[in-house]
Amino acid sequence: MDNLIIEPTSSTPAVQFREDGRLLIEGRSLPENVMKFYTPLIEWAAKLTVQTVKLDINLEYLNSASSKKLLELLKVFDANSHINSFLVNWHYEIDDEDSLENGQIFEDLLIKAEFRYHEYSEAI
Repeated sequence: MDNLIIEPTSSTPAVQFREDGRLLIEGRSLPENVMKFYTPLIEWAAKLTVQTVKLDINLEYLNSASSKKLLELLKVFDANSHINSFLVNWHYEIDDEDSLENGQIFEDLLIKAEFRYHEYSEAI
């Protein structure tokens, strides 16, 4: 299995999925074709064969279509029988209650994922 690295654009996040279980999704997620963007990530997640996954999610903007696909992606990681430990570091801007709430909703819908929430302030 190869690493999956996707460079960010103005409408899609950076993705760094490493075969050792260190994963990152960062930036803005409002792709024109959400299926085209997220399907390779979901397929990659289903094939991952490590015991420990640490996923950092730092999305400054997430549209509703992306939110649905991100939840689908998280569910695939959560259901992957090879993964025993699934940690999600959910990064959100201070006072962005919507982002925090999205992470909490996702956490409630997953079984083995452990969420840790990290506030940050926008750089000046």
